[in-house]
Amino acid sequence: MRWLLPAPIVLPLLGAALSMAVAGRRPLQRSIGVLILLASTAASVAILVKVEAHGVQSVQAGAWEAPIGITLVADLFSAMLLVVGNLMVLAVLVYSLGQPDADRHQPAFHPVYLVLAAGVSASFITGDLFNLFVAFEMMLIASYVLITMGGTRAQIRSGITYVVISLLASVLFITAVAFIYAATGTVNMADLSQRVGELPDGLRTALALLLIVVFGVKAAIFPLFSWLPDSYPTAPTPVTAIFAGLLTKVGIYAIIRTQTLLFPPDSRAGTVLLVVAALTMAVGVLGAIAQDDIKRILSFHIVSQIGYMVFGLGLFTLAGLAGAVLYVINQIVLKTALFLAGGLIEHAGGDSQLSRLGGLVHRTPVIAALFLLPALSLAGIPPFSGFVAKLALVEAGADAGQWAVVAVSLAVSALTLFSVTKIWGGTFWGDDPGGGPAVTGRLGAPTAMVAATGALVVLSLVIAVFAGPLWDLSERAAVDLLDPSAYVEAVLG
Repeated sequence: MRWLLPAPIVLPLLGAALSMAVAGRRPLQRSIGVLILLASTAASVAILVKVEAHGVQSVQAGAWEAPIGITLVADLFSAMLLVVGNLMVLAVLVYSLGQPDADRHQPAFHPVYLVLAAGVSASFITGDLFNLFVAFEMMLIASYVLITMGGTRAQIRSGITYVVISLLASVLFITAVAFIYAATGTVNMADLSQRVGELPDGLRTALALLLIVVFGVKAAIFPLFSWLPDSYPTAPTPVTAIFAGLLTKVGIYAIIRTQTLLFPPDSRAGTVLLVVAALTMAVGVLGAIAQDDIKRILSFHIVSQIGYMVFGLGLFTLAGLAGAVLYVINQIVLKTALFLAGGLIEHAGGDSQLSRLGGLVHRTPVIAALFLLPALSLAGIPPFSGFVAKLALVEAGADAGQWAVVAVSLAVSALTLFSVTKIWGGTFWGDDPGGGPAVTGRLGAPTAMVAATGALVVLSLVIAVFAGPLWDLSERAAVDLLDPSAYVEAVLG
């Protein structure tokens, strides 16, 4: 594992350097990006297999023993997200290769995209808070470039909002790390799990709430979400898709990791998280209903679905955490697929405003199917994967007696169905308003774009078919989250 565990971080960074060295030679840059991400995905799968067979794996960089050195550690939760995250990064890159002019005149696209991939992987397997901060900054610096790439006025304006909010969150994050180090003398998360329990009750609770705020900005929970619906829709489709699928989920991963590993049960902010979850679900779906643009509707759905993940965490039960793990994995796939499908609609229809679209089901039936399947899953319609994940959370909430939050989750699910039906009716049914680009070919879009979207839609169906084994993995991951002794032993010995 000494070479395998760092591979998903090191390979994309090396690929970014090599891609920058051949800047201007677009075919070579594209080949480097695809090969590097294929290798990174293969390494991630190997890590998951190793963890599933032999338990938590860790590596101390430079042979400096924990808690002094840099620790990389993978348990089932992080290994599962590592695999899914790398698959999404690879699929979106393939999509961008088929999109006309996606990387033309942008020699920095591929290097920056690979840095983003390295940051995502590092966030999932880093073992201390300071290096989690470093991983976040890798992602954010890359995202600053990607979200403004193209240079339209709307992109720059929305990008400035995104950059300012992200910088403020980063300042708050490093401040929180400083407070934790001042209180405990360490930032290694395995070491912190043993030292935080020795702190006064009030200080532990304050640190728990501070980390919720820090990562809540990045995860776009209520009331810290307002930057997301304004920033994401203006970016190019591949950028928006990878942001929607992964960046907010990295924030959720950090909340789940820190709240379960660092803080004992008496200082966990369960009630606060449940209230935040209900408000995040409700506000997100109401915002989606009020929109007329496909990307803005889907952006508000990011917020709404984050609430379900916080709901599972806030229960702090085995069933709740297992449901949250399954929900995160499923949503990474669904949101990426939906935003890619939205890009296909924009390509075929020439716009993303519902009022300017219509009748696409007759011209582009393949695109209609690629949108409909993940949309039904997002709304929790059986037998799709979204239904399985939501059912797990509803049952966990009912078992815990949290009927108010369960009721909100069911109501939000119904409203989600209404909002995706609004997209379906406005985009695919009705009369074609005309004025859009001429659709050529049976697919309605370049083959690479359709193939990448189709692969993710198929993956969402695979999740539904293999929901049983995936639930077993999620439950085992939840066991490790609630009892982090194996994690601590793997790091500290």
